[in-house]
Parts: sequence; structure tokens; C-alpha cells
Amino acid sequence: MKSLADIGQSLRSAIDGKSPSSSAEDLLQLGEETLEHWALAREMEPTRDQREGFRLLALHRQGATDEPSFNACRETCRELVYHYNLVTMQPDHEDQAQRLKMMALVANHLYLFVTGRMETRQLGDFCCSSRPLHAEHRGS
Repeated sequence: MKSLADIGQSLRSAIDGKSPSSSAEDLLQLGEETLEHWALAREMEPTRDQREGFRLLALHRQGATDEPSFNACRETCRELVYHYNLVTMQPDHEDQAQRLKMMALVANHLYLFVTGRMETRQLGDFCCSSRPLHAEHRGS
């Protein structure tokens, strides 16, 4: 498994020089790996289960167990899956490049939320709009 720093670096180059479907797979995987870190930090074995056909959604559900404020990233996980589906199910769509860019932004949003939560326990109710997170990740 990649370190959180490596995941952050990979997110910055996830769509460079690859096919859209390969980039979408990588972005979804990076989202899963991010949530695996959250589970491990909470001393849980990351689930291999799927929810609605996606491991990402099962990992989110696991991560929210006994941690209601973690639900702040629920829609972010769902949006990552949505963009994955758009990119992979309509590979010839004229908006493919924009959809992939949006997927990369959403994956980064999830990464910022999780890493922020791991650094600042109070973060959660307002997702990654928290001032402590912006102050620490400025320039990243």
C-alpha cells in the first residue's frame, strides 16, 4: 500500500499520459487506498467487501462506524464513483476530458478530507473547508 504522501503525489499526476479508463481506475484505487489508511489508523482491517458494486463505498461505510462526522465525505465517495462510471461507461463522450478532470478533483477532495481528519481530529463537520486543513496544505 502506498503511503499517504505517495497517494497525494500520485493524485497530482493520475491523468497525465494515460488512457481515460486507466486514469479512472487509478483514481478510484487511490480513493480506496486513502480510505484504507483511515481504517488502519482506527485499528481496523480494511474491508475487502463491496457496497453497491464498489469497494470505495464499503470502505467509507466501515470508516464511518462509530465516527458519525466521517459521513461528511460520504457524498464525495459517491461522486467519485459517479465520475468513474461516467468515464468508463461512456468512453467516447465529448466531455470525457472534463469528466476525468472532475474525477481527479473529487479524488483529491477525498484525500484532503481524510488526511485532514487524521491530522486534526476536530475536522469533519465542514469537510475540507476547515481552516486548519487549508493552512497546512497551502501550496500542495
